[in-house]
Amino acid sequence: MFSLIAAIGKNRELGKNGKLIFHLKDDMKFFRETTKSHKVVMGRKTWESLPGKLKNRENIVISRNPVPEADQSVNDLPDFINTHKDSGEEIFVIGGGMVYFEFLKYAKHLYLTEVNASDSTADTFFPDFDKTNYEKTLITKGTENGLNYSISKYTLK
Repeated sequence: MFSLIAAIGKNRELGKNGKLIFHLKDDMKFFRETTKSHKVVMGRKTWESLPGKLKNRENIVISRNPVPEADQSVNDLPDFINTHKDSGEEIFVIGGGMVYFEFLKYAKHLYLTEVNASDSTADTFFPDFDKTNYEKTLITKGTENGLNYSISKYTLK
């Protein structure tokens, strides 16, 4: 089973110039705690944006070319999706924008930190999705660095 996890702005902004737009300590802590001991799937650009391998997780990178530092490289995305979409194991998709887009139709859960701010210079976005297809559960909300945010879990109905 796939779950998407991301921090997004009011217009679904994710990043710009290969970096996250929003840096919230509570969001990072939630990400670490939620994905710990799970497989995390990401695109090559997301992999390259990280300071290193994410600890206590199996790092899976989608790339046409092998990524030796990753725990697993995947170059056949449809095969990977078909092999894992019905498993009982929760596998987290952590970016980037195109990877989220490819996995959205297979995701049972969306864990979203929704920041009440926007960035007109964003170049990477979370895919648009129909919120009426999901049950939303508020996990927490807060304010950090002058930004109001809420962390919610959307579960496919």
